[in-house]
Amino acid sequence: MPSLATLRVFLDSLEEGVLFLDADRRVLEMNSAAGRMIGRDNPSVVDQLCPTLFFGTECARACEARGQCSLTPAKGEDDKVQDIVLKNPAGHIPLRMWAMLLPPNDSGLYCAIILRDRSRELELEAEVRDRWQLGGLTGRSRAMQELYQKVLRVAASEANVLITGESGVGKELVARALHDNSVRAKGPYVAVHCASLPESLQESELFGHAKGSFSGATAARIGRFEAANGGTLLLDEIGEISPATQTRLLRVLQEREVVRVGENHPRKVDVRVVAATHRDLATMVGCGEFREDLYYRLHVLPLHVPALRERREDIPLLASRLLGELGERYRRPDLRLSPEAIGMMESFVWPGNVRQLFNALEYAVVNADGPAILPRHLQRELAVSVAAPPPAAVPLTRYYASRLTEDEERAQILRVVEESGGNKAEAARRLGMSRTTLWKRLKSA
Repeated sequence: MPSLATLRVFLDSLEEGVLFLDADRRVLEMNSAAGRMIGRDNPSVVDQLCPTLFFGTECARACEARGQCSLTPAKGEDDKVQDIVLKNPAGHIPLRMWAMLLPPNDSGLYCAIILRDRSRELELEAEVRDRWQLGGLTGRSRAMQELYQKVLRVAASEANVLITGESGVGKELVARALHDNSVRAKGPYVAVHCASLPESLQESELFGHAKGSFSGATAARIGRFEAANGGTLLLDEIGEISPATQTRLLRVLQEREVVRVGENHPRKVDVRVVAATHRDLATMVGCGEFREDLYYRLHVLPLHVPALRERREDIPLLASRLLGELGERYRRPDLRLSPEAIGMMESFVWPGNVRQLFNALEYAVVNADGPAILPRHLQRELAVSVAAPPPAAVPLTRYYASRLTEDEERAQILRVVEESGGNKAEAARRLGMSRTTLWKRLKSA
């Protein structure tokens, strides 16, 4: 057990304030952060009733009315969170409060009240409220405003993040915004597209390798984790890594250290991991294609990026921004979208989302013969208005289980691989399965 002095050093190092109360709501101890927030020193607070420290707030009034701490959850209840504005000698400070019941002990400690200073968080939220952009993200719809605020809240944490959303929605832009608004913003930002890594090179790319550890390893090389030390690592399309790499990745997340291929000694790394995928990892866990323990390690702070069809009101603004970028690239700064072209884009379903919108605009820029982009300059497929989004893709492994024989399913897989030009990652995406499953099916074909 650590000594009391060690515990004191640990508590005083926390950014959150901590107040320890007895069953009568009297303060037994507090850390330095709590003292700064309340504006009182430790001796003047000890033995005081907790509600007196927060006089005039909703929390104090609820506490007095109940005769007990209003934040302590009853058995089976979720944590209760209370946002207050506390007046201290330095002014007013916004706080978020919650309580944690402590196990029975001989010290009289009943619960701990946790305090978090929300000043910076509220400043950031105010900056993006009704804003049209956050980093590379663009949109003023309610869905995007909510996403901006979630990104800023998550950026204030150090926990792992899992970003989900369809292909082309901008998951990598969300990851970049997380990094740029975090305390790690001055550290490195490293992005890895897992789907582009051959299975034989996944471990070497992520964790590094020693000289001579395999054929072609002519020199030692650090992996992406070490390259991102002190910063953020984006594992894009995390659902495409092999089972063996999943196992090693889980260990890295647990131990916060990597072992290069060909070595046997660990190296500590300080990296915040952000994973992204367009796949349903929960379904993959159920099918045995993704480790359950790794899924929960990554799924600490989930963020979902809405599809473009779910925020159609953002299309004119987004198209205008993308057209400006393309105008600079093609030296056509005078280009503008006609109302008719905008109408066509707003009515289209955009299965490829923002990436498809960018490609459609680039096609139009190349084909425009005047300053205005007209409907005839757009790709023909945009002329077909789709009133409702297509049904969600059902994984081939489940869909064909009840509809095709094994021979028919094998023929379908081989056909899609051929149509994808032999690109197995693209074929797996079209089939709605992971690359691991595709490899297994091809091996048995």
